Amino acid sequence: MIVGIVKESFPGEQRVALTPGVLGLLSKISLEVVLESGCGEPAGFPDQDYVENGAKVAKSRADVFSQADIICQVRTIGANPQDSQSDLKLMRSDQIIIGHCEPLTTVDPIQTLAGSGATSFALELMPRITRAQSMDVLSSQATIAGYKAVLLAAGHLPKMFPMMMTAAGTIAPAKVFVVGAGVAGLQAIASARKLGAVVTAYDIRPVVKEQVESLGAKFLEIELPATGDSEDKGGYAKAMDDEFYRKQREAMTHAVGESDVVITTAAIPGKKSPILITATMIDGMAPGSVIVDLAAERGGNCEPTKADETVIHNGVTILGPTDLPSTVPYHASQMYAKNVATFLKEITNEGRIELDEDNEVIIGTLLTRDGEIVHAFAREVFGLEPLTPVAAGVDIGGGGDTGEAGGSGGSDT
Repeated sequence: MIVGIVKESFPGEQRVALTPGVLGLLSKISLEVVLESGCGEPAGFPDQDYVENGAKVAKSRADVFSQADIICQVRTIGANPQDSQSDLKLMRSDQIIIGHCEPLTTVDPIQTLAGSGATSFALELMPRITRAQSMDVLSSQATIAGYKAVLLAAGHLPKMFPMMMTAAGTIAPAKVFVVGAGVAGLQAIASARKLGAVVTAYDIRPVVKEQVESLGAKFLEIELPATGDSEDKGGYAKAMDDEFYRKQREAMTHAVGESDVVITTAAIPGKKSPILITATMIDGMAPGSVIVDLAAERGGNCEPTKADETVIHNGVTILGPTDLPSTVPYHASQMYAKNVATFLKEITNEGRIELDEDNEVIIGTLLTRDGEIVHAFAREVFGLEPLTPVAAGVDIGGGGDTGEAGGSGGSDT
């Protein structure tokens, strides 16, 4: 069975889906790799590194699609609808597509992906269970985003992060407030602490207090009315009602006002990010302060945030990056590739596709099949009728020699 890697076509995307370091693992499970020339170069992986680890370089992108039973991407057409249209005519109905698919955002790109006839897996939908941690692309990429958010803030802040005692006087440490203690938030806390900042963090889940404090930060405790579980059964954050967020903002106003840096990370799958920091709250911050909004791609947690833009509000710099992992492409690709390689091991057996309908990793990520969107939650989000058990099944045939040409997702929080 052949796995294909192609260049990412999304503007500015520098990551690659598989790196040379994971090819040995794929070889052990009877998977061969063919790549589009130059696919790994933006991330620092030349073709020669792949060849030395057993991969073959195809003549063209079309040749990769023609040869491969499985195509691995960072951004499939679902997450890159404008720049991946040319791939549609290259996909086949017996092909598997794996990568970020933006499966809960807008229905049209997903229906386009489904229309190719290919079977697709959206890795953003990976269940939050212990067994799936090694395949969780949102967590691995959020680690990068949390780290880079702190560096961005430090670069824009007109102060230094650490306390310094010098002959010219003592410099007080910067104060950093992190909103959301998921993977990105915890990494932001750790990185800010390493730079010497005094860090406070807040999360609606009191259970993360111990994790926050273990990193040397203070946990901001806010008494809010009980609203039930803050996570869905898949382990992802749930949206709360408007009154909850209003009271939350009131309670956070003081913490925001006394901070030099605020990093926000709260995102809800398939929904607009909640506004946690209003323009009025920002007015209480000192000029020169910095906000890094990691939820900018879904509208942002900060009222003035604009995706991929720098906004100055009353002297406060607000950054809204949407693809921070791609700015650290070498290690982001390494982590993503390990997630994908482990997932490939999950869906294959001795060089053949084997999709177990009782495997919650497979059922949790299977997005399209036989021209249909088959993921139950995605159909619910898009207002589609539930499929019958037969239509939603996952028994799709094994691998084999498919050399003929054919047809046709920062920041988990």
